[in-house]
Amino acid sequence: MLESIHANKTASITEFKKNPQSLIDAARGETIALLNRNRTAAYIVPPEVYERLLEMAEDIELGRIYEERKHEKANAIEVAIDDL
Repeated sequence: MLESIHANKTASITEFKKNPQSLIDAARGETIALLNRNRTAAYIVPPEVYERLLEMAEDIELGRIYEERKHEKANAIEVAIDDL
């Protein structure tokens, strides 16, 4: 079975268990695909990439909420300036 690997760097889980930090250092800020029996088991992403992914997910969610609500009628409340 063919499988796409979405990283330029790969390592086996066995290699990762031996010395995780050395693999992370060797990747120099790139994502690592962890392989188990030549199949992707997990990805190790740098904190900056993970933070960007979270921001993108939040933007997508906010866009979805906007699309749901953009046709709702606003509940306007009239207030006299003297009441403020």
